[in-house]
Amino acid sequence: MIAKTPEPPYYAVIFTSLKMKEDSGYAGMAEKMTQLAQKQQGFLGVESARENLGITVSYWEDPESIKKWKQNFEHQEAQQKGKSVWYKSYKTRIAKVERDYEFGK
Repeated sequence: MIAKTPEPPYYAVIFTSLKMKEDSGYAGMAEKMTQLAQKQQGFLGVESARENLGITVSYWEDPESIKKWKQNFEHQEAQQKGKSVWYKSYKTRIAKVERDYEFGK
C-alpha cells in the first residue's frame, strides 16, 4: 500500500537490508515494529517491500520524531537482534522530502 503523506516538507527514513536465510521471528518483529512506529508522535506512514533486497520507507514530520523513534527502547531491542540474527547488511538513509506527486486510477 502507498502511504498517504501530507504536503511536503516531511522526512523519509529509507532502510535497505539483506537478510540472513533464517527467519527466527523476523516477520513477527517487523509487524510489531510497524504497529509501534504508528503510535509514535510524528509518524506519517510506511511502505515496505521484500524480495532478496528489503526496502522499508517510513515517513516522519521532523528530524526530532525520527530521533525519538531510533531511541525507543523496543525499537533498540529489535535493532540489536537485527544486527545479531536477521541481517547480513543494511543501510539507513534519512532524506527531506521537498516535493511529491502521484498518479492513481
